[in-house]
Amino acid sequence: MFGVIVITAVIVAIAIAGVLVFAATKPDTLRVQRSITINAPPQGIFPLIVDFHQWRNWSPYEEKDPAMKRSYDGAERGKGAIYAWDGDKNVGSGRMEILEVAEPQKIVIKLDFFTPFEGHNTAEFTMLPQGDGTHVTWLMHGPARFVTKLIQVFMNLDHMIGKDFEAGLANLKRINEK
Repeated sequence: MFGVIVITAVIVAIAIAGVLVFAATKPDTLRVQRSITINAPPQGIFPLIVDFHQWRNWSPYEEKDPAMKRSYDGAERGKGAIYAWDGDKNVGSGRMEILEVAEPQKIVIKLDFFTPFEGHNTAEFTMLPQGDGTHVTWLMHGPARFVTKLIQVFMNLDHMIGKDFEAGLANLKRINEK
């Protein structure tokens, strides 16, 4: 009986070590990007992104926890605008601050997650004219801490986060193409 326990413990230890070693091989950065073409000029899309108050109209994260606590600070919109949230397990808590604005083509946001996992990333929105419409890209990138790498062993973060980005971009399209 003791031999079975020892063999089981060794197998479990080897499996855990294997997962940890595999996690260590994951990329040191996290990058999720999605794009869409919207039949509207950049000037119509830009105000919905550069003003955090407008995110309730299109961001998929706003729907995940209707009881989420929100706070706004800094500038009303644009550079220096700050948005913080504290929600349930579906949205966690965090803070965004607009760092850079090149109207109507680019918005750069510092994105800090506090719970359920700490993370510090950059989000970028670019709006480039394309014919009669606008090619809109939502990008998030940042360092992948070891816990992020470990999560990626079991979950495809690009797919998981990317679905949310796709939903948000589709909402922006729906609003602008009414």
